[in-house]
Amino acid sequence: MDGAWVYLVTGGCGFVGERIVELLSRQDYIKEVRVFDSVAREEVKKLSTGDIRAPGALLAALQGVQVVLHSAAVVDCRDTVPFGDMRAVNIGVSLRQGPQHCPALTHTLEAAADTSTCPSVILQLSNGGTLRTCIIHANTIHGEKAAFLQELYLLSRARNGVLNYLEPEDTERNLPSVGNVAWMHVPAARHLQLQPDLLAGQVYYCYNDTSSRKGFLVRQQLLSSADPSVRLGSHVPCWKMWLMIQLHRTLRAILSPFWRPRPFLSVPLLNTIVTSFSFETDKASRHFGYKPLFTWQESRLRTAQWLKAAAGGLGPPQLHEKKN
Repeated sequence: MDGAWVYLVTGGCGFVGERIVELLSRQDYIKEVRVFDSVAREEVKKLSTGDIRAPGALLAALQGVQVVLHSAAVVDCRDTVPFGDMRAVNIGVSLRQGPQHCPALTHTLEAAADTSTCPSVILQLSNGGTLRTCIIHANTIHGEKAAFLQELYLLSRARNGVLNYLEPEDTERNLPSVGNVAWMHVPAARHLQLQPDLLAGQVYYCYNDTSSRKGFLVRQQLLSSADPSVRLGSHVPCWKMWLMIQLHRTLRAILSPFWRPRPFLSVPLLNTIVTSFSFETDKASRHFGYKPLFTWQESRLRTAQWLKAAAGGLGPPQLHEKKN
């Protein structure tokens, strides 16, 4: 079957999904990579596109597919998206007919903190097949095209290069690059085909060689690579930010008929930011030979190039990767 596999990537135009598609397209054992996304770029409109909440469109895209990588997600940092909508996209995929393998359900950091939100990993299909899945958990992801990095970059420039931060200095978290998060999906999907009994039902945490586990230090290093004037400012106490969130919510409720202020940080996200999420593991390496594809230096350089281009109003630099 090598050379005949058809893969489908949900959210294939997104932050992580786009990189997954790029890396899958370089694998000679894959015949076709399909993109399924509700917001399609011009160059992928000829491929399968649609809303993952529409079962008919999804089932049509699944015809002839052996492997699905589910990276479609709604990320709500400012409490503006109804929970039902997030659940429907992030974990609410329902299949009556589908492929035999469905690896790499990519979750956000918030989902990693609540394992009750993870879908079942061995599901029976109405057509008699078995849906085997594994899950990849990625902590706070950095890299080129990370919207939060661009926002922080512009904010720091408006403050003469000062970058304030919320995390207490004793908090830690693993901070993988978008390239390595995407890359982990590739061998995971392949080995789920080859060794389904080993990978099915497993959860894998993504890791790489980021220089620090302090989120504010990693952000400062990434931004300063694009602009050396960016420097760490002061720590903003959690209680102060909590009060600001409550004040903003109150003002929004009172003035909403006349004024719609810009969405603000949510309390759940604040709780996530000030909490450590750190781990030590080599499970992905042992189970399917995962090794980071991009070093910290490469990720930092690529991010800096993208930030400079984005800040200058230019298109992001070409990644120079071979595509089928």
